[in-house]
Amino acid sequence: MRKKILLTSILVGSMLTAATAAYAHDAMEEEGINKEERAPFDHEAIERLGEPEQSGSKNLKNLHEVAAEQIAEIDGVQNNTADVYAHQGFAYLGTHTANGANGGVRIFDLQDPTNPEEIGQIAADIPYTWQEKVIVKRVNTPDFKGDLAVVSLQQTSRNNADRPDSVGGALLYDVTDPYNPERLGFYELDRAITGTHELYLTTQGNQALMLLSNPYADFYTNGAEKDFQIIDVSNPAEPEKLWEFDPRMLPEVDESFNGYHWDAPDGHTRPVFNHSVITDNNGQYAYVSMWDLGTVIFDIRNPEEPEYLGRTEYADDQKGAAHSAAVARGGNILIETREIANPHGEGFEDAYGYTRIFDISDKSNPELLSEFTTELTFDFIGTTFANTVHDPKVHGNTLYLSYYAGGVIAVDITNPSEPEEIARYTPDESNVWGVFVDRNYVLASDMGQGLKVLQKNNGNSNPGNAQRQH
Repeated sequence: MRKKILLTSILVGSMLTAATAAYAHDAMEEEGINKEERAPFDHEAIERLGEPEQSGSKNLKNLHEVAAEQIAEIDGVQNNTADVYAHQGFAYLGTHTANGANGGVRIFDLQDPTNPEEIGQIAADIPYTWQEKVIVKRVNTPDFKGDLAVVSLQQTSRNNADRPDSVGGALLYDVTDPYNPERLGFYELDRAITGTHELYLTTQGNQALMLLSNPYADFYTNGAEKDFQIIDVSNPAEPEKLWEFDPRMLPEVDESFNGYHWDAPDGHTRPVFNHSVITDNNGQYAYVSMWDLGTVIFDIRNPEEPEYLGRTEYADDQKGAAHSAAVARGGNILIETREIANPHGEGFEDAYGYTRIFDISDKSNPELLSEFTTELTFDFIGTTFANTVHDPKVHGNTLYLSYYAGGVIAVDITNPSEPEEIARYTPDESNVWGVFVDRNYVLASDMGQGLKVLQKNNGNSNPGNAQRQH
């Protein structure tokens, strides 16, 4: 078992300028790099990979890989994968930008988790786009009853005059029968905006809400559109914007804020944009990852007039880079992952991105409890995403982190002030983007290798509910 390192002081800062770079997060960072440092493996190359490294203890002492499946080539094109989600015994894999993008979302039947079967593709029909994030939930509204999938859509070349049919936003699908998905609607953004990077789906009674993260929308449209938006999708065929967040509503953000460069109270010019968003299980609170503005918390029980509650903050000499969030303990614990590819900077701590854990029982005043790092955090190999943390998911008292070169790292947060690594799964040539927990299984998406299925404990429990027969 690799030893967990707990930081007691953080010394990082960030001053970014607006030079474009493809698909790095922050994509406007001057030294931004492409996340596709390696091409996806074709099926023959997959066969030549070595065995994964696997270790575990406590409740994950038997964690092991039971299946690995590369997504199918379509029309001779091998796409690469992005995030992963599971619902009712089916896995949904988003795709990134390799080999021209437009890989869509791939659907896998997990009736036999040791032999996932790719059964379909959705959201691949808008040209020159990529489909990173997908969320699937059961929805029951006056206009729709069934399983609704929402898919993020981003242009590979923003506002390109030679690509007039390319546009970003969010697509909505009926996947009640994943073997026969049906497109229902499209929430379309201004072409000046790259698109929706991440998104979330929640319900409040008989109302369905889609929450969108549209990075740099505020900056690219001179404030006409905002990065974080709440959309009513109770009728998926007619999505309707209810509200959007203007950071200028906060006293620490001046009215002159240009949508990206924030003259922060600590004297730094810090990058601010919405990278991702989640809600609690009841759809009452939204946790909005706003990079150096921190994780911003809203009460969204009235989604047309959300109430700002509070946000996480950073030391004067600490980079922000609030990338993604998860909540635990009934919404009283917040997990914040910070994606930092450049571990160096004059006067700043030398470290790749790592995880912070907060007590948010008082959501107006998040209290930092601990920071979790690994040996990768301090293994300096240049500017790269390989050694930074990416996304968090929580199941009970276990935190699962996707960690690119580190694979999937599981952390015991029974005592959130003292997080402890208890398991790790690292594929050969690992480049793990996403992680999702589905009953006795952990799903991981490796950008170059596709879907990984890990079994937490010995046994043959099914990852989904009653399976459909076809």
